[in-house]
Amino acid sequence: MNYSYNGKTVVQGSDREPTLTNAYRYCRQIAKYHAKTFYLATLFLSKKQRNPIYAMYALLRTVDDLVDLAEDKLTNGTLTREELSTMMADWKTRLHECYEGNHNNDPIMMAWQDTLKSYSVPIELPLDLMDGVTMDIDFKPFKTFDDLYIYCYKVASVVGLMCSEIFGYRDKKALDHAIELGIAMQLTNILRDIGEDVDRGRIYLPLEDLDRFSYSQEEFMRKELNGNFVELIKFQIARARSYYDSSEQGIPMLEKNSRFAVKVSSLNYRNILKAIEENNYDVFSQRAYRSFYQKISTIPYIWYKMQMPAHNAKVL
Repeated sequence: MNYSYNGKTVVQGSDREPTLTNAYRYCRQIAKYHAKTFYLATLFLSKKQRNPIYAMYALLRTVDDLVDLAEDKLTNGTLTREELSTMMADWKTRLHECYEGNHNNDPIMMAWQDTLKSYSVPIELPLDLMDGVTMDIDFKPFKTFDDLYIYCYKVASVVGLMCSEIFGYRDKKALDHAIELGIAMQLTNILRDIGEDVDRGRIYLPLEDLDRFSYSQEEFMRKELNGNFVELIKFQIARARSYYDSSEQGIPMLEKNSRFAVKVSSLNYRNILKAIEENNYDVFSQRAYRSFYQKISTIPYIWYKMQMPAHNAKVL
């Protein structure tokens, strides 16, 4: 059986009916194609954990793709609000059916249902993510950081909470730090994507912060790179780093075989902030990124840090 994603065949099998093995392979290919940094980190998980993590990513990716498709169709007038509501309700129905034991031969739901046999992941978490990404359809600027925090929690922190159930943890405080890491990563995404978002007519940074640094929305939409803007971005970078720093406290609370993967993911994402600084804070015309070589070069450093006694190790 062939499984396709975005018009490309990613899994081919000889069976007439979808198999669990092919379903997991399908989920893995989606993660590999769409999330390079995330996928690199998963390679350091135990074999037992990888398939559930790929299933989780594929499940959440379907939500993101569904919303992107809906947004495009709403823009060009080929989708009505009623049809959008039906699409969203249909996905939620399929998710509920999955949790009740019926995957309907959908490879992603099949893999996720199998994952739920071993890991307790509340259905409220993927539903929260659905609510978060739909905020992008009728986008409204965030007036305060508290407003932005809610968005970041729903589109990113819930992912950390779902991962934590698969990774395993010895202390429930680890979940608080998983939330912080999600906030840090989403703030990083927002900073990295500023130029692209302006092209879509959007400002994701809190408007109160623009006022704080005397940088107007009009200047933002004109992509004016001046001293006030640089100070605004420096402030946002410092905020993101504070969340990364605090989230580090949760890594030792995870089961041992999960810690290295989380550190790899966290540091490589954190280094995007360094790339923004190296680009002289020009997030309008340059998209900050780390090359594959730069990503894998962090691995020996992380390994070395993890061998150090806890009282000698510093935050990465």
